[in-house]
Amino acid sequence: MISKKIDELKEQLIESTQEIIKIRSLEGEGKEGMPFGEEVNNALLCALKISEDLGFKTKNIDGYAGYAEYGDGEEYVAAVGHLDVVPEGEGWTYNPYGAEIHDGKIYGRGTTDDKGPIMAALYGLKAIKELNLPLSKRIRIIFGTNEETGSNDLPYYLKKEKPPVLGFTPDAEYPIIYAEKGILHFTLSKTFALKDGEIIIKSIKAGERPNIVPSLCEALVTGKSIEYFKVKLEEFNKEGHYNIDLESSDNGVKIKSYGVSAHGSTPQLGKNAIMHMIMFLNTLDIKGDLKELLNFLSETIGTEVNGESFGVGYEDEPSGKLTLNVGIIDLCEDKADFRIDIRYPVTINNEELIKKLEATAGSVKAEIKDLDLDEPLYFSKDHELIKKLQIAYKEITGNEGEPIAIGGGTYAKSMPNTVAFGPIFPGKPDVIHKPDEHIEVEDLIANAKVYGRALYEMAK
Repeated sequence: MISKKIDELKEQLIESTQEIIKIRSLEGEGKEGMPFGEEVNNALLCALKISEDLGFKTKNIDGYAGYAEYGDGEEYVAAVGHLDVVPEGEGWTYNPYGAEIHDGKIYGRGTTDDKGPIMAALYGLKAIKELNLPLSKRIRIIFGTNEETGSNDLPYYLKKEKPPVLGFTPDAEYPIIYAEKGILHFTLSKTFALKDGEIIIKSIKAGERPNIVPSLCEALVTGKSIEYFKVKLEEFNKEGHYNIDLESSDNGVKIKSYGVSAHGSTPQLGKNAIMHMIMFLNTLDIKGDLKELLNFLSETIGTEVNGESFGVGYEDEPSGKLTLNVGIIDLCEDKADFRIDIRYPVTINNEELIKKLEATAGSVKAEIKDLDLDEPLYFSKDHELIKKLQIAYKEITGNEGEPIAIGGGTYAKSMPNTVAFGPIFPGKPDVIHKPDEHIEVEDLIANAKVYGRALYEMAK
């Protein structure tokens, strides 16, 4: 019944998804009633208006979050998704906020993470409403606004509202995410003594978020002609496949390193422009503390993504290997700061992890500071929520919903009684945080069917 009703709502779902994708919803300067800026707030207002037009009761939680609600009862179940997005970055074929459809795919930032999926959940609820299915609990579709830059929205929501008794967030992949690695963001910082060589690195800049593999890194270097750098670059390129450009300027030689963007939880799917730059600069005739740092980073990180050479190559059975991504660099003549993203296995003690990081960094008198820690999440495979989502997934797809673990952090860590569930089907590419992010129209519809069935299973 739900699947048939979703098919009837298909065009409306596509239009609503396009409408909200067209809103550039990056975090901005907070204002009264808009704690994360106007752009994010515009997306929240849009989602609530769509919900009202579909006939749902809505509530705006002071601009931090909002929800659409249906049904009666003391308890409620929920789908929790976020409307904020990461910066669009470089390399798009289509307008990242155009919501254009090409070859059966809707393109735009947020199509998969998380606007498209939360619209699918909303229309799953619409199908339940139109079918007048019997429920014992209320159902909410919760729209968050700050998942990408801190998840400060849901703690505020939970001060105003009770948590759901069961819930899912459409913010990962299928079948069901029963384990999420811990997340540690920190700054690796080092100051330099006075330079004593010809070559001076004036600056290195790259990165927007620690949880994004950077696709571009730029450096300004003085002390040698561009011919010197060309020779060094030719030698460097013999060691691997790198994409680095050189350009003369009045201030020195500009060096640009190009990589491939990816989500910070899956750095193996990208190419880190920062680390390629560091490795190239390490081949130059640089002296002093900076040379020591470049050599240290090349040897302890380089192109590795699992932290082995840094001394933190942890791994466990539920969630696999640790991952490490250098997401941001800000280097000037006397100081370097690197913002790093680590996803660590669910059974690993975070205090031990931090001690290992400090010990390795201390070998070059670098400091580990500004730590931001997000504990792991781990559900039993026999938990009621896991079993109900398995039922819904199998009924719609025909496939068993064997739970899996991920490195990405989702709203499930911020909302009690919640796990991540979809929206990426097995075998489909992960385009989250990447150029040309998109969702296939047929997958959008399939998500609405799965989510509608899941919401009903949790609330019946």
